[in-house]
Amino acid sequence: MKKVKKPVFFIVFAVIALFTLTTVFGVHYQYGDIVKTFVHGVDDIRLGIDIQGGVDVTFEPADGMSATENQMDAALETIKLRLANQNISDSETYVDYKSNRIIVRFPWQAGETDFDPEAAVKELGETAELTFRYGTDTTTDSDGNTIPSGDIVLTGADVDKADTGATQDSTTGEYTWMVTLNLNESGKEKFYEATSALYQQQGQISIWMDNTMISAPSVSAVISDGKATITGNFTYESAKELADKINSGALPFSLETTSFKTISPTMGEGALTTMVLAGLITLVLIVIYMIVLYRLLGVVASLTLIGQVAGMLAAVSGWFGFMPSTTLTIPGIAGIILSVGMGVDANIITGERIREELRKGKNLDTALHSGYHRAFSAIFDGNLTGIIVSIVLMGAFGVPESIWAKFFNSTIFRFFGATTEGVIYSFGFTLMTGLIMNFIMGVLAARLMTMSLSGFKCFQNKKLYGGGIHVKAD
Repeated sequence: MKKVKKPVFFIVFAVIALFTLTTVFGVHYQYGDIVKTFVHGVDDIRLGIDIQGGVDVTFEPADGMSATENQMDAALETIKLRLANQNISDSETYVDYKSNRIIVRFPWQAGETDFDPEAAVKELGETAELTFRYGTDTTTDSDGNTIPSGDIVLTGADVDKADTGATQDSTTGEYTWMVTLNLNESGKEKFYEATSALYQQQGQISIWMDNTMISAPSVSAVISDGKATITGNFTYESAKELADKINSGALPFSLETTSFKTISPTMGEGALTTMVLAGLITLVLIVIYMIVLYRLLGVVASLTLIGQVAGMLAAVSGWFGFMPSTTLTIPGIAGIILSVGMGVDANIITGERIREELRKGKNLDTALHSGYHRAFSAIFDGNLTGIIVSIVLMGAFGVPESIWAKFFNSTIFRFFGATTEGVIYSFGFTLMTGLIMNFIMGVLAARLMTMSLSGFKCFQNKKLYGGGIHVKAD
């Protein structure tokens, strides 16, 4: 059996410590008024309606339009997509077909202290349509409003993804913000034809949001790779706002807000503080219990439990670059607590298996290897079943754009109608990430740290692992 080298403990400990610190505080860089976030911290977590409160808004088709059920469903899907683009998973959206209304409830943004519900509702229900047109010519409609008259080059449907970008002036150090566009296959061909026709005359392609021209850049090159930019007098905020609108698509018809109100948190203003305090006290008690009962194994288990909790918070906040942030609700906190409990159970199983091996008279190295090996199957079975349950919950109650919702809606749930997103998704998400982190921290990291410590002479006393020096086989 291959021995784990002594420095491994310090390496794993440093990784857990650094991971936990960056999860809690995040990593930010500020230049003037611009704050760039490299790693999201716990302050960036969006809290659910039940913890922080939010907005209740009702939309109806504008100008008394009588929309069909299919049109109402299409509008609802666009609103859901806009919520998903803002990483809001704790939302309630449904259509009242009889009254031709769409009802939406969603939480405040993370860290907001002066929440403006009118601005939030306006952003959610805007019907702005993006068009790229030849030239800058305009005309007037029957009501005397100025509208663009140039032929359309691209629409928002031709854009695969929009994002923000910036160039820095080497002299002043000031940033010039822009919106970057990645076009899909249809957009690439259209844009190539337009830029080819306008390149020689340095013609313009105007960019319109509804009937407002936001930019009119001159064509200075033939663009064939489908990568374009929108330039103008952008700030970071306005560039991001435009990119979000493009990514969210356009509503099939105009909506008007017939009512909106703010929602108070159902658990009360002090609920989050109380839960955090209770969680910290519980974690301290668990650490004391594990150290008293399992000694050195308990110390290692306590470190990995802290890493497990950090991993769940990191997944919720969007710490991992490949995972977007999500909303934390009361059921989500319950998922964290449940997965921590399963993490403690995994450490107890491992500790007992190692004790049994020591009582059989095996030497320390053999007992540790055998104990971890015997405990793994029980831990694997318990965590795997929990992960399966959490995936099903995320599929049934997840936002429509999530991978699990798409999978289950096209297979199992296709016979049961549309799914509903809400607080249960948060429970499934935190439970799943907690169980995955249990494998990483409670099984892999704990084993590496324990085997590393056992190489130090001062940690080779069997009493430190729950056994005695002079023990006989049962």
